[in-house]
Amino acid sequence: MSRYEKRGVSSQKEDVHKAISNIDKGIFPNAFCKVVEDYIAGDDAYCNIVHADGAGTKSSLAYLYWKETGDISVWRGIAQDALVMNLDDIICTGATGPFLLSNTIGRNKHLIPGAVIKEIIDGFEECIHTMSSYGVKIKFTGGETADVGDLVKTLIVDSTVACRPTRAEIKEVDIQEDDVIVGFASYGQATYESEYNSGIGSNGLTSGRHDLLSHIYHSKYSETYDINTDEEYIYSGKFKLTDKLVGTPLDIGKALLSPTRTYAPILNKIVGNKELLDSIHGIIHCTGGAQTKVMKFLDKPLHIIKDSLLETPPLFKTIQETTETSWKEMYEVFNMGHRLEIYCNRNSADLLIDIASQFNIDAKVIGRCEASTTKKLSIGNIDY
Repeated sequence: MSRYEKRGVSSQKEDVHKAISNIDKGIFPNAFCKVVEDYIAGDDAYCNIVHADGAGTKSSLAYLYWKETGDISVWRGIAQDALVMNLDDIICTGATGPFLLSNTIGRNKHLIPGAVIKEIIDGFEECIHTMSSYGVKIKFTGGETADVGDLVKTLIVDSTVACRPTRAEIKEVDIQEDDVIVGFASYGQATYESEYNSGIGSNGLTSGRHDLLSHIYHSKYSETYDINTDEEYIYSGKFKLTDKLVGTPLDIGKALLSPTRTYAPILNKIVGNKELLDSIHGIIHCTGGAQTKVMKFLDKPLHIIKDSLLETPPLFKTIQETTETSWKEMYEVFNMGHRLEIYCNRNSADLLIDIASQFNIDAKVIGRCEASTTKKLSIGNIDY
């Protein structure tokens, strides 16, 4: 059993996928998100997408940082996490909005005051405003804040995003032999970001914070972890929240809390170029399952080879070196430096890389697809 599983979480969520295996997959079965008919308006030219996700256990880390440092602004990033985990999944279908956003917050009122809720709401508004200036239109429709202290130790932040694209906009994943893979960096500072981003996103935070942060937080903040987890795996690292992360301008806490980078401005520009879009056979948001995510959408025998990845960012290097977690598990849990990858014709790769550079995001050809008798993924010398 991996360290990740020993903490009560799963990168692949096999039991969840089994539970929903018989659910209708919608009108575009291999789209990145479930797409249904235009149920509300009944127009055969349109379809509906409603997607729900959230910031996960990252809110527990925000609570820890806020209590230790008094910096309440970290909650704004949690709002961005909850929004982007929906927004970017949807845009991988080719749908670019406009979008409707609703949020759901469950809090323990004894520990989470109204001031924190205000920061989160302001965080949603701030992210919406930034995206608007890059042509990504999002309307905040409100939401629900529930006092559920009997269920939630601190706070959980989720959101739902919906849109009504035309059916012609939807692009299913249909990866082809001889496609190349362009990876887009999850770290650095994009033109639409206010500071350096560690690249962590909103996946793997249960391992990230417990592997790096010192055991001193175990006794101080029992409300930030599952008491059913063996103490050996609770805050088992060597760092304090405010220790500097070498190679970055951030401390360890802020690095782990870097808001999930959205690729919406980039994808908006890519989708708007029909000739370029026609050469693309798959847009994958490497969230749950991280670098193995593509295998959930590979519907034919092909060998996906990733053998020229972007440089591993300092945060992921630090996690691996500190814990000696196997590289195989690291690639299953963390995005490891790119959270968006596009499968396309080789002659389109340079244009995709150029579009990314316009937003100060590194991108490169990280691999290719080859003929195979089975479905297979190789990352470096590791086979999945």
